[in-house]
Amino acid sequence: MSTLIKNKILKNHKMKQWLLLFILLPNKILFAQIKTVNSSTLPILPGAYQTEQYLPLLKGKRVGIFANQTSTIGTTHLVDSLQHLGITIAKVFAPEHGFRGTADAGETIGNYVDKATGIKVVSLYGKKHQPNALDLYDVDIMLFDIQDVGVRFYTFISSLQGFMESAIQYNKRLILLDRPNPNGFYVDGPVLEKEFSSFVGMQPIPVVYGMTEGEYAKMLLGEKWLDWKYIRKEDKESTSLGQILGFEEKHTNFKLTIIPCKHYTHTSKYVLPINPSPNLPDMASIYWYPSTCFFEGTNISEGRGTEHPFCTFGHPSLPDTLFSFVPISKTGAKSPKFKDKKCFGWNVFAPSNAILRKLNNRLQLQYLLKAYQLYPSKDSFFISTISGGQPEYFFNKLAGNKELMQQIKAGKSEAEIRKSWQPKLASFLAIRKKYLLYKDF
Repeated sequence: MSTLIKNKILKNHKMKQWLLLFILLPNKILFAQIKTVNSSTLPILPGAYQTEQYLPLLKGKRVGIFANQTSTIGTTHLVDSLQHLGITIAKVFAPEHGFRGTADAGETIGNYVDKATGIKVVSLYGKKHQPNALDLYDVDIMLFDIQDVGVRFYTFISSLQGFMESAIQYNKRLILLDRPNPNGFYVDGPVLEKEFSSFVGMQPIPVVYGMTEGEYAKMLLGEKWLDWKYIRKEDKESTSLGQILGFEEKHTNFKLTIIPCKHYTHTSKYVLPINPSPNLPDMASIYWYPSTCFFEGTNISEGRGTEHPFCTFGHPSLPDTLFSFVPISKTGAKSPKFKDKKCFGWNVFAPSNAILRKLNNRLQLQYLLKAYQLYPSKDSFFISTISGGQPEYFFNKLAGNKELMQQIKAGKSEAEIRKSWQPKLASFLAIRKKYLLYKDF
């Protein structure tokens, strides 16, 4: 039975444009509702919904899919949909937080068999970050579908890079199902310097880079930022990028097919239908995350183990006149900073529209600067480890440089710090413009 997808838009616009999606599968009808706040009259549809564009490429192939709990069509997981349509899923590759999205941030996850589907899951977070020859021996084509949040230190774009490099190395076609960027309506923050490259930031991009994963993948290819050690020597010497044709690009024998979103632009305020990770439970945390994730590199609680991670932050030694909270053990935050201890700080949680007005399309450094000013022991504010006899700071990996820490210690104002970002931001914006698939802000 052929696949039929019909999109019917409800006429009642007061209901914030609910889309009723009918997915006709063999012997089964699935119903889903998608909530959007797109400025146009049409709802935003991720690439996964454009099944007519990629199902013919998957027929008769053994598929290795990079996916997690956000990889859905409506309320149905993409893996389930593809299996119902007769597509062979040979293997699932899982990012940080795992295939079902419940693991702690940074938690090492091993390989296992998914109980719901019986499919082998290969973790690409922990001991390795990309598939190897053994992982791909029974895979004909690679498929990538993960909801990102558009922030440099959110590790899914690092996973995307590793997935692309393996596809090139082992000569596999890669299909990327693009998804909207909930922080894709602005660009801001310090641009990463290569000496601070790590899995929480691999490329010279700002903290908020304003691109979808499809656009970012194009940039990785176009700027030749992929790690060339994964490509055969003879290919490296004889092959150039090749001509861009629509949404497809060729690199060596590598073919990347990007299935774009419908009705999305870089002015859209896309509301995620599924939490991308345990500590981003709502749009408030997603909007604040670029600004308050810096606290992960400090002795300030970033709110893991609270009701509002990244909207609640503080420390037991800050003034007790501030907002108080107690981090506790939760799914995705088993051992949060200052577990079961009373902390004092700030709670910036608010309705999404109010947060968007407050942030005004830019990072907010005021709470980071204030926390440092109020912290009683300045020498221990930034978390350090000793490597080779020298201290290393996770904060610098988040910032992508050592300058931001020095500016904070020197008492620089937010305006002074922001001014120092502008030359590199201007250069990045010129690069970014070359690879956009959607109308810009």
